[in-house]
Amino acid sequence: MSITKEPGIQGRDRQISVLCLITALTGGGAEMMLYRLLSRLDRTKFNPQVVSMMQLGPVGEKIRTLGVPVRSLGMQQGKPNPLALARLAQWLKRDKPDVIQTWMYHADLLGSLAAKLVGNIAISWNIRHSDLSGKESKRLTHLTARLCAPLSRWAPQKIVCCSESARKVHADLGYAAEKMVVIPNGYDLDTFRPDRAARQAIRRELNIPESAPVIGLVGRFDPQKDHRTFLKAAGLLHRDRPDVRFILCGEEITPHNQTLMAWVDETGLHDCCHLLGRRDDIPQLTAAFDVAALSSSFGEAFPNVVSEAMSCGVPCVVTDVGDAALIVGETGLVVPTKDPASLAAGWRRLLDLDIRERVQLGSAARQRVTEQYNLPDIVSRYERLLEELAGKE
Repeated sequence: MSITKEPGIQGRDRQISVLCLITALTGGGAEMMLYRLLSRLDRTKFNPQVVSMMQLGPVGEKIRTLGVPVRSLGMQQGKPNPLALARLAQWLKRDKPDVIQTWMYHADLLGSLAAKLVGNIAISWNIRHSDLSGKESKRLTHLTARLCAPLSRWAPQKIVCCSESARKVHADLGYAAEKMVVIPNGYDLDTFRPDRAARQAIRRELNIPESAPVIGLVGRFDPQKDHRTFLKAAGLLHRDRPDVRFILCGEEITPHNQTLMAWVDETGLHDCCHLLGRRDDIPQLTAAFDVAALSSSFGEAFPNVVSEAMSCGVPCVVTDVGDAALIVGETGLVVPTKDPASLAAGWRRLLDLDIRERVQLGSAARQRVTEQYNLPDIVSRYERLLEELAGKE
């Protein structure tokens, strides 16, 4: 493929212009990985900009603080808009990026169509799902993912999968396996770290005794996260460990959520369950956990909350979704999905450890992230990919 260079300038001597197209910037795992990537991208080599198909949201504002231009196509969820395709094509024609990097299925599709309307622009897709079983996935998302399978043969030059499970699932769906490369999420170990002061501050804020074990779950209210299984497991554990406190946070995780509160009522957890809603201090909150949980039942590819907890030195009990088992390795426990008894048993097993054993397990978890998912190393892999795409002949 031929990439047009500016007259009189050698491609390797100037910045590589990268347009990142993403479905939305509201706060999910893909959005936060894009933010982390841009925060460490070598700006002497790369000139990035971001286009969100829908609203900008809080992550869009965070990206702007990095000095990266951010724009929105103004699309609405579930409503295809041909004008947005025309607008994106117009921007591509004007800005002439060297590479388009798309994040998630709808952006993969829209970005590919716009790139072909304009001409030869190298494009890399970014796949963030590992489960498209049907009933659990949104209908339009499921349809778009399947439509992208035949398009993958001619549209992108590379397909980045954030997990090995995502690579396998999409290869089985008919995606071009020879174009796939697995680049896992990366984590800032200076931001997510053990923090005793934060642990004490969170406990004071929530009036949790220092001696009370804390089990935490970070995640928006969504069927994928399976908060009902978490709360059922919490109810089971509470019967013989009434000293344990449970902290949940994320979009719609508040006492105003009637469905969530009905589940809390069912399990009798009113006095030991803290529903904190959306928080801006996730690193500090996570560092306050004694055990971190992942209760998701489908759809996860490379769940950020697991590696973030591990980075804080917190051992995890995770359901067997996506690459969760691969992430924790021997530093945590893996249980079946939709199985409250197994989840509660996993928590009990970790809480029954001597405190020194649990601290050692948490230290091993942090070391695992340091060795395999350290943000600078992951950013370097993305940079090499972008350089390869921009230099194609």
